[in-house]
Amino acid sequence: MNDIRPGAAKAPEQAALKEQEPRADRFAFEAIGTNWRIDTDEPMGACLRARILDRVRRFDATYSRFRPDSLVSRIAASPAGGRFEFPTDAIELFTLYDRLYTATGGAVDPLVGRQLELLGYDSAYTLTPAPDDVRAAERARGRATWAADVVREGTTLVTQRPLVIDVGAVGKGYLVDLLSAIMREASHTRFVVDGSGDLFHAGERIFRVGLEHPFDPRRVIGVAHLRGQALCASGVARRAWGDGLHHVLDARTGVPVAGVVATWVVADETALADGLATALFFADASQLTETFEFAYVRMHADGRADRSSDFAGELFA
Repeated sequence: MNDIRPGAAKAPEQAALKEQEPRADRFAFEAIGTNWRIDTDEPMGACLRARILDRVRRFDATYSRFRPDSLVSRIAASPAGGRFEFPTDAIELFTLYDRLYTATGGAVDPLVGRQLELLGYDSAYTLTPAPDDVRAAERARGRATWAADVVREGTTLVTQRPLVIDVGAVGKGYLVDLLSAIMREASHTRFVVDGSGDLFHAGERIFRVGLEHPFDPRRVIGVAHLRGQALCASGVARRAWGDGLHHVLDARTGVPVAGVVATWVVADETALADGLATALFFADASQLTETFEFAYVRMHADGRADRSSDFAGELFA
């Protein structure tokens, strides 16, 4: 998932420039290794806050590859694979990965976790690439892929060997959606769930969010105007630990991307915005719009920025 713990945080984070709806209550908490907050126009209450924290705990216990007791860590530690039962929320999460995997030709793959480990972005946060002989042995064994090495039977995932699942392309956005659903069930209609920059806005008025410059957190390159939508970002600068080493990998090659340095995506669901913010590093926007509905801004390594015609907001020169 998009943890601030080693291996998964997305950056740049957006900075809210102006909140145009009343915020009577703010609930700040830590989730999946980073700081979150929920702003609402009505008090949340102790029971609602406890429900949110419990949902975070259960999500982390399932999907965090940085916890030795999580479900995905047990999958990674199973020498001969096995049958592993996921909660019902996994169906929607893994179905989105199916779509992203297909749309990007395998570049977005939740089995990228082992490749991140080999580059040093592991649960121990070594930040040291594995020795050449270890990487050669891994190549000889063959790269695991979502299409070939996993069988899904409803909420059951069947494997034949150890697999390192990393849901960093989608996970934090999906947790934002899960918490947003809890807010709606509690009859809140105007709120912002902000998972350290990956956020969902519910309400009728425009919510303006700054797009943080990927190499200078004191600046923004533009502003997005949200109304009942999600905004997620991804960038190569915040989680970099060596020459050309960062967390945005092409799963087909295990090599960090170079041509694009940051992306921002607006969509109706935060999980979708999160996944597409990663997919835009590998695929043309025109290719992705054949399958998904979204607006975007993308910044290239040479400083150029492009955006979709339906992006609501502005870019600065």
